[in-house]
Amino acid sequence: MNQALETACAQMAGRFDNAQRFFEHLDVDTVSKLICAAADVVLVMDGEGVIQDAAFSSDELLAQGQAHWMGKPWDQTVTHESRPKVASMLRDLGTGKGPKWRHLNQQVGDGGDLPLSYSLVEVPPEGNRPMRAIAFGRDLRPQAALQQKLVTAQRAMERDYWQLKHVETRYRLLFQVSSEALLILDANTEKLEDCNPAALSLFGEAVGKTGWSLSQSLDKRSQTALSQVFSGLRASGQSEPIEVRLVPSQAEVSVSVSLFRQEQSAHFLLRFKPKGGLSEASAASNAKQILADVMESAPDAFVVTDLSGQVLTANRAFLQLAQVSNEGLVRGESLERWLGRAGVDLSVLISNLRQRDVVRLFATRMRGDYGSTTDVEISAVAVTTGEQRCLGFTIRDVGLRLSNEPKVGRELPRSTGQMTELVGRVPLKDIVRETTDLIEQLCIEAALELTGDNRASAAEMLGLSRQSLYVKLRRFGMGDGGGEAES
Repeated sequence: MNQALETACAQMAGRFDNAQRFFEHLDVDTVSKLICAAADVVLVMDGEGVIQDAAFSSDELLAQGQAHWMGKPWDQTVTHESRPKVASMLRDLGTGKGPKWRHLNQQVGDGGDLPLSYSLVEVPPEGNRPMRAIAFGRDLRPQAALQQKLVTAQRAMERDYWQLKHVETRYRLLFQVSSEALLILDANTEKLEDCNPAALSLFGEAVGKTGWSLSQSLDKRSQTALSQVFSGLRASGQSEPIEVRLVPSQAEVSVSVSLFRQEQSAHFLLRFKPKGGLSEASAASNAKQILADVMESAPDAFVVTDLSGQVLTANRAFLQLAQVSNEGLVRGESLERWLGRAGVDLSVLISNLRQRDVVRLFATRMRGDYGSTTDVEISAVAVTTGEQRCLGFTIRDVGLRLSNEPKVGRELPRSTGQMTELVGRVPLKDIVRETTDLIEQLCIEAALELTGDNRASAAEMLGLSRQSLYVKLRRFGMGDGGGEAES
């Protein structure tokens, strides 16, 4: 037994300088304790890899392994992906190769798996005892828990990093597009750290030059007032807006100063507004933006084209009628692609706009890219002044409004007004054909009523052969059309 212990220890951690001196007097219990202390799981196997005995460092491991592993081949107690590793470790026994630690997943009773790192050592045969193998296993769950904590911490750091990047992106965007002139100064030296395009417009290109200071663009009185504001902010953290005069333009502006701290340093944020509020140009720009937002959200479709009908821009309602996913797919296309009869309706609209600049309540249809058709009314205007001449079309869906009117088909218009409303939506030949059918049907009904439903007399009254009358009766669904009443 001492020889077996000496061999196992020599294979596990290299050879002792004087192993026999220290281990030759050890009894079986001591040897067993030493082996159990060397690992969390110890498996004793025969030369074929069948588990004959086992020792566990905790009651938890004992409950999971003792009942399920004993007496079974080692490769049947591990998960499927670990079996090739077991076979490789068993093949290396007796070859003189040093032991290697391999990660295996042992199957446990609840259907899960237990991660263990194993090293397999050989116990040479002695006397009548055959060769055995001892597998030393280390529980990898604490290591896996630490790795999971590390991964979780890395993910949290990545989330924080991207949140900061998004905040920085939003800050830069707001900073750049703000209509107010913004300056950021170092609170200690009052040197410029950053400015937005509006500040460049207000103070001129000198702002971007090295060595520029705000005092260079203010008169003496304004410099003194602003210095007092800076002093008050450093002392109390609060200040009121003040008015300053710029040089050389002599323009008066209102400036609000805020103090903020970042990375152990303090900074001033200065916001400049023209005296009296927004300038006329800024107010006009805001009004145009409001109008653009309203048109984009309007329930009626709105599209702007050049003078030849090529789409320049369109709102969401138009994209829905055209069955298109985004504005880029309609920009540059001819409005004729979706409007009414190809080559007719758009030409009529453009011709009228050239003559009168305005068209109201033009009835036609919109065709979607996926085959839908919608009855619409179009009001249009020609804009022939300004930087870019264009045509604007407001398109209103009138399908619900027309749903209660007579339908083209078996139900036909009963008045001149109803018939004229079909012009532009139905081809002329269809209107003529359906109207002719209506007149024939009305005449046949009148003849049958006058003759008491005598079809032979009715045919004679209408100047038709009886066979022709029967054909028309079947076509109009008036009776069976297959027999003839007696005179």
